This record gives sequence, structure tokens and C-alpha cells, in this order.
Amino acid sequence: MTEEPISDEQRYRLLVEAVTDYALYMLDPTGTVTSWNPGAHRFKGYTADEIIGQHFSRFYTDEDRATELPARALATAENEGRFEQEGWRVRKDGTRMWAHVIIDPIRAPSGRLLGFAKITRDISEKKAAEDELRRSEERFRLLVQGVTDYAIYMLDGDGRVTNWNAGAQRFKGYTESEIVGEHFSRFYTDEDRATGLPARALWTALTEGRFEQEGWRVRKDGTRFWAHVVIDAIRDHQGELIGFAKVTRDVTERRDAQLALEETRARLLQSQKMETVGQLTGGVAHDFNNLLAVITGSLDLLRKRVPDDPKIAQLIDNSTEAAKRGAALTQRMLAFARRQELRTEPVEVPELVRSMADLLQRSIGPTVEIDTQFPLRVPPALADGGQLELALLNLVINARDAMPEGGRIVISARETQVRTGGPKGLKPGPYVCLTVSDTGTGMDEATLARAVEPFFTTKGVGKGTGLGLSMIHGFAEQSRGTLVLRSAPGEGTAAELWLPVATVERPAAPPARAPAVRAASPGLTVLAVDDDALVLMNTAAMLEDLGHSVIEATSGEQALRVLRRGAKVDLVVTDQLMPGMLGTQLLAEIRSTWPDLPVVLATGYAELPAGTDSGLLRLSKPFFQEDLERAIARSVKTADEGRVVPFRAR
Repeated sequence: MTEEPISDEQRYRLLVEAVTDYALYMLDPTGTVTSWNPGAHRFKGYTADEIIGQHFSRFYTDEDRATELPARALATAENEGRFEQEGWRVRKDGTRMWAHVIIDPIRAPSGRLLGFAKITRDISEKKAAEDELRRSEERFRLLVQGVTDYAIYMLDGDGRVTNWNAGAQRFKGYTESEIVGEHFSRFYTDEDRATGLPARALWTALTEGRFEQEGWRVRKDGTRFWAHVVIDAIRDHQGELIGFAKVTRDVTERRDAQLALEETRARLLQSQKMETVGQLTGGVAHDFNNLLAVITGSLDLLRKRVPDDPKIAQLIDNSTEAAKRGAALTQRMLAFARRQELRTEPVEVPELVRSMADLLQRSIGPTVEIDTQFPLRVPPALADGGQLELALLNLVINARDAMPEGGRIVISARETQVRTGGPKGLKPGPYVCLTVSDTGTGMDEATLARAVEPFFTTKGVGKGTGLGLSMIHGFAEQSRGTLVLRSAPGEGTAAELWLPVATVERPAAPPARAPAVRAASPGLTVLAVDDDALVLMNTAAMLEDLGHSVIEATSGEQALRVLRRGAKVDLVVTDQLMPGMLGTQLLAEIRSTWPDLPVVLATGYAELPAGTDSGLLRLSKPFFQEDLERAIARSVKTADEGRVVPFRAR
């Protein structure tokens, strides 16, 4: 059976009826619906019977009808040949959809308007997606703009700024209008631009996907800040470069805190190192003192026993002088270890300097000029005057040695108030700062860092012990002050000796000199206690040479056993540092059982355990026979008087 041919009109009708994704319908010239396809039925909800003959304006919202949009749409289509728009349209049930609308005029061959073809598509899902994207982008934009702790902005492929957030403005100082379109390299230092760092940063981000670094960056006003920078390459779905995302954070405070922490750790390590060296030095000085005690005592006894030969006497005198120099050396070592004995008193610093003028000038020679600069009033410093003189002499000689071709030394002093965070952790309070500055060669950082270490010296072999500055450092620390050195190559050196201000005034007149102590009558029984056999033998020999009987003990425990056995003892001479029992512990035992028995403590250390009797009779090591004799005489005198008077060897 042959099918009936389909006309063109039928084909078009079948085509329109088959479309369900678009509403395709006709309007007459007044806007009345004249045809309706299944797509229109699906989108808008009306059947053909319900809508044909109705005006198409019912699909518009009340707001659009109020503005006569339907009439304007037809007029635009008639006059311009097409009307196209997206907007809200209303379904039969009153719900809205976002529609894409096209209205085309339909004309007869003569040009007469027959009506309009209207094509509508429901793109609500597309609009919802676009709206969500827009909202997301807006939220992201608000997020980025709201961040003030980070500079977050975009660069194009050439490195030019394309947007700018509030954090970037706060860090860098530029407003958005000032910086958008400018190259980001202006944020880098001249040094970094000279090395091509901005270009390398973009190249690294481009080739590796990311660039990260910390370094100096420059604000609009020219000041610098330490920044943590991340640059990420941004690409589209095809992998093409869109630009770069740049995130910068000002971490200057973190860096400063880190540097401060590292500096504190370094100071702690240096302090621990110096404390260890100090303990070692103090221990060496103690052992050296014992050896010197043997030498000095033996020389004293030897002088009495050898023939009256001038050559032999000269040799003994030379050896004695060498022993005294050794004793002075141990004092310097003990000063560094802060274990020397200090006699603190108010010291008028300008007066002390003036009293040393001749000595200082003779010590440095004619090629070096000394100037003094003191204000009208400098409060007295609390220090050991003799040690301060020695420290000043050492500083002046060091300054002279730093100026082999001659130069100028300036000695000055000032009062200064130290607050929290003062030089080398000084406690807050008033201080006198005595400064010795020179115009010499100066020191580099490495030398300056080691300057106060014991035995470190830049002088030639035999020209210095390396204990001068370490002794001054120890003296200052033990005086509750500090030594500060400031120096740079070619700019000379300034040594600042900080000492606390004395809280008491200097006495108007020196106290009356104590009457001379007569030598003790011979025939005493002395208990000598020392763990060093050589020192014990030497002490016993000197005591016997003075006419006394000696009982020897090598420890505190042995000395107590001797006393408990009932041995007749008139005096105890004991060392301090002994294994098992210290000399001060032995003294405490003796005081509790034999309170009238005098005791002389022989030690080279200034520091004694807390709670030690401040009136303890002490004999400084190393000592000569004359010192020992005076100590015995003083002990007998104080025992007779029933009181204790501190004794210090020469």
C-alpha cells in the first residue's frame, strides 16, 4: 500500500510537535496565542485548549506587565526584526522559571505583519548554577578582601598586578588604584632586582607550579619588612597559563622573635661555656696555689738554712719573685672564675684615675696621649679599689698595644640608670660606667666574641698571658657589674666597665690603723690539716721552724679523730677544699665541741658556703712563713680576747 505524500506544511507541523525542550508557538499581531507545541505545554503547564486564544502577557510577571514589557517586546520584534531576552516567566501553577525568549515577526510576501513566532527555553537550572557561581565568586571576593593579615592578589602572565586586597594595602601601603597594572617587582629590594629574583620567582612558579621564599620586601614608603611569599601558577582547564596567585605575609615580628630566641640561646651557650671554663680555671688555680704554697714555704725555709752566699741568696730571691708572679697569675685566674676575695667599698672613680695618672703615663710611653673626660659629679662606685686599679691599668695597656704607631686613649665615666634589658642582663638600678676607648686597630666579630676567654690573646708569643680581659670580666661580674666591649676593625675599641653605684658614702676619715700584732709565743701545738701531702709537709715545716709542735692530718675526719682522742691542741690550721669534709664543715664540728679552740682556714677562694661565719679567720693561699706567723699570732690574740677578728694575708 502506497503512503500518501506529506506536504511541507505537514513536515513543519510534525517538526514543531516533536520538539519538547523548547516552547514553540505563534502569536497574532496583537499577541494572542494561535498555536501551541508540546514543549510549551511541558514548560508552562497549559494545554493547547487552555491557552490558544489567550494573550501571551499572562506568561509575564506582574512587575514586567506593570512596565508593559510584553507590548514593548512585540514592538521591538516588529520594528527591529527580533526581540531576545532572559527573564522570569510564570507557569500555570504560579511558579516562576528563568527563560530565554526570542520573538521573531512573521510577514506575508507583501510585508504585511501576520504575527510572531515565539521560542522560549527554560534555563532555570543554568541560571541557578550561574547564580551559585556568582555567589561563590562574591563570597570568595569578600573573603579575600576581608583578609588583612595576608596580602592576596593576582598577577598576569607578565607579573603585573591585576587585583589587590585589603591585606596587601595594609602591608605594602599601595591602594588598589595605585598598584593595579604595575609590575610586582617594585615590592623587591634593589639588591633582589639586581639579581633577577622577581623573574626567577615567576619562572619557578611556572615550571614547578609553586615558588616559596622568605626575604625582605619594600613598602610604598621605602621601609622594609620580612615577608613569607608564596606564588602559585594558575592555569585553565586546557592547561594554559592564566596568571599567578601571590600570597604574602608580614612575618617581621616572628623573625625578630626567632632571632631574639637564637641570640638568647647563643648567650646561654656562651654563658655555659664560660661557666665551664671558669670552673676549670678555678680548679687549675686551686691546684696551682697548692704548688706555689709548697714553693714559697720551701724558699722561706731554704733562705734560713743556706750559707750566707750572695749568689745563692739572689737565686732564692729570684725564685721567690717568680713565685709571687705565679701567685698574681692565679689571682687573675680566680678573678675570671669569680672566686677571688674582694674588699668592696665606695670608690670615687675620677679620683682613682687621677691618682694613677703618673703610673698610667709611664706604662704607655710617650707616643700615646691620654685624655680624661668626667662630668662634674660621678657617684662613687661599689668595688674593690685595688682590683679596679689593676683593671684600669690592664685596659690602658691593652689600648696601648692596639696602637703600635701611637694614638689617643680617652678615659671617661658617667652615671647611667639601667632598666630591664640592660647590658648583658644587668639588674635594674644605677651604675657607674668607666670607659677606656682608643683609636687603635679594633677587633673583628670573631676576635671580639673570644676577647674575654682566658688565655686567648692576639699578641705575640711571650707578650701576654691572655688573662687581662678575663680577669676584668670576672672582677666586674663578681662586683655585680659587667664588662662590655665595643669594637670594629679600623675603628678602635671601647671597653666599658659597669659597676653598681655605692649606696653608702665614703667615710670622712680612714679608720685608725689596727695595732701591730705581736708574734705568737713558740711552743704551741698546731693541728695542720690538708689533703695535699706536699702542702701539708710544707706547712708543718714552716710551723716547726717557728718553734711549734705539729700534728698532721690528711682529712677533716682524721683531724676530728685526733681531737676526740684527747690530744692537746692549741690551734687548727686547715685547708678548705678537701674530699669528704670541707674546712668549713670541720670548723663547724670544732665549734660545736671545742668552742674555744681557734681555727685558721687556708684557702685561695673568696666564696665560702652559705652560712659560714663572716668573722672566720682566713689565710690566703699561697702564703709565706711571715703570713702564717701573723695568722697564728692573730688567732692566739683573738682567742685570748674571746672574739674573732678577720685576718687577711699580705
